[in-house]
Amino acid sequence: MMVEHIRIMAGNDKTGQPEAVPGLDLKPGQSLALVGPTGSGKSELLSDIEQLANADTRSRRRVLINGKVQEEPVNGLVATLSQKTNFVMDASVREFILMHAESRGRDGNALCDPLLHTANTLCGEPIRGDMPLQVLSGGQSRALMIADIALLSDAPVVLIDEIENAGIDKFKAMQTLAGRQKIVISATHDPVLMLMNDARLVMRNGGMHLRIPSSPDEQECADLLRRMDQSLLNARDILRAGRTLEHTEQLQ
Repeated sequence: MMVEHIRIMAGNDKTGQPEAVPGLDLKPGQSLALVGPTGSGKSELLSDIEQLANADTRSRRRVLINGKVQEEPVNGLVATLSQKTNFVMDASVREFILMHAESRGRDGNALCDPLLHTANTLCGEPIRGDMPLQVLSGGQSRALMIADIALLSDAPVVLIDEIENAGIDKFKAMQTLAGRQKIVISATHDPVLMLMNDARLVMRNGGMHLRIPSSPDEQECADLLRRMDQSLLNARDILRAGRTLEHTEQLQ
């Protein structure tokens, strides 16, 4: 299904009051961060979008695709990446890619190597095609699923729940998905990820409270925060590799 835009029409917050933001419009290539404290309603909004809600959930929101409510379920429209990704399939990574590609009418043999390459740019532990799915770590599993969503899945809408807790390179993951002309909506507590999006939606008491577009001034702040975050990541990698921090230059 070709998605030209989606619209999220407001419902009610947890107290039954109308949401402050009357609606949201998103087009392919755009990204939105859902922000707010735990319990503010981020996951519920993601769930409403995933279900293509039609005033039939607690929030009473409606999700329109190309201006229309979908009366029947639409398969393959939304891809979801949760905080926990585990495989129960008794198959190798390569077999999984080939089977998924076949189900999508794609050439799995041509996609296997590029998909693995993309996955391996996101996690520190290499993924091989002959590895059983069940031995993948949490970070490897999520890296594989991000690469799968970006390169193999044709879902035009991607929902992400706290990618910063996935044990992968969160910045590369967001850039990988955003560069595929998909609509990316992510719930996050990470300030750099918030600012990487085109806009952020502040959730409060279960409702859409305020939409704030990204600005040039905030992008300057994002660059500074990203450098600080990279220093922390460098320190983490040095320490968990069994080395010591002796000079600040190591963190650059």
